[in-house]
Amino acid sequence: MTQIAVPSVTAHVIADAAEALAVAARLADRFAAGAAERDARRQLPRAELDELSASGLLAITVPRAHGGAEVSTSVAVEVFRLLAAADPNIAQIPHSHFVYVNALRQNGSAELQRLLFAEVLAGKRFGNAQSEAGTKHVQDYRTRLRAHPDGGFVLDGVKHYSTGALFAHWIPVLAKNDADQIVVAYVPADSDGLTVVDDWDGMGQRTTASGTVRLEGVRVPATHVVPHHLTFTGPQLYGARAQVLHTAIDAGIARGALTEAVEFVRTRSRPWFEAGVERAHEDPLTVQRFGELEVTVRAAEALLGVAGQAIDRAQADLDDDSAAAASIAVATAKAAADRAALEVTNALFEVSGTRSALDSLNLHRHWRNARTHTLHDPVRWKLQHIGRYLLTGTPPPRHGVL
Repeated sequence: MTQIAVPSVTAHVIADAAEALAVAARLADRFAAGAAERDARRQLPRAELDELSASGLLAITVPRAHGGAEVSTSVAVEVFRLLAAADPNIAQIPHSHFVYVNALRQNGSAELQRLLFAEVLAGKRFGNAQSEAGTKHVQDYRTRLRAHPDGGFVLDGVKHYSTGALFAHWIPVLAKNDADQIVVAYVPADSDGLTVVDDWDGMGQRTTASGTVRLEGVRVPATHVVPHHLTFTGPQLYGARAQVLHTAIDAGIARGALTEAVEFVRTRSRPWFEAGVERAHEDPLTVQRFGELEVTVRAAEALLGVAGQAIDRAQADLDDDSAAAASIAVATAKAAADRAALEVTNALFEVSGTRSALDSLNLHRHWRNARTHTLHDPVRWKLQHIGRYLLTGTPPPRHGVL
């Protein structure tokens, strides 16, 4: 399936952090109700995304100077965690939207900021055309933005894992320019030469539609290009902000799975006969395991909160030291959330018994989602940076995934 027609929406403008959290909690309750069925049928959440846009949540990080609420990172993190506990697919789809709103804040021209922040406030969605397949490594980009003889630029390339692109009004494209510098081109989704293909077939996060974007001679005006390479020339929080939202998704997956396990054991499980109890949730071994899992999830949630606060502190007084401390806090939280998501979604079956493995119940979606999403940005490298920072004070490198 190629690019679908993305309807325009009329969006509410959220005023502050309290409203953002209240709206996120309300939408999370609505989205949770259909999450299992959407996954089972691979029913893409178009209506839910339109509701998300209309709610105003996608504009909460737009600067106040442009009419947005400009909520703290801590608040944005909690919004993502709430949505991910309900349906991590819906939470992941706008991840890149928030990342590229941030890129626009970092280095976008005043003219482009005025244009695109107004679009976001109106409910328009940014997608993602970043990752490529078959290159030397994840930050090796072949997509090129070349100067056109008639003015402006032209984009050519193929992008994979383009979460959000199928549902986007604008698609930020990561490319290299004629000087071999990394730039972001903000391209309307209906541009000539741009095609989005719904070919994502991951075992988890099935309804994120993280497919392919093809760019063939796509014209881009010079005013729509952001010099992204400048982001990493000094202390920066761009990578930490991107990673802490991934962390919130993992923590949300863990909490969502544990919540469903509690309900299943309380209402549908039988006790093991040797326990000598009437109900499954009275089995002392089951009680013990749930206690362990709750500690694991709460620890991940607490570290997620610490990471968001570290970013907010660094933003208030940004230098090499505060940026490094924020990145390490996020890396620590990501490691904990990664482990929590995988442990809890696996233990769900351990505590719930044989019946929980029925395909018709689709409880395995939690594990599939966790296993798929935690493949983002390997934790083993985050542990390396944490260890070096602890032992020698070596700051983490400046890049977009730390």
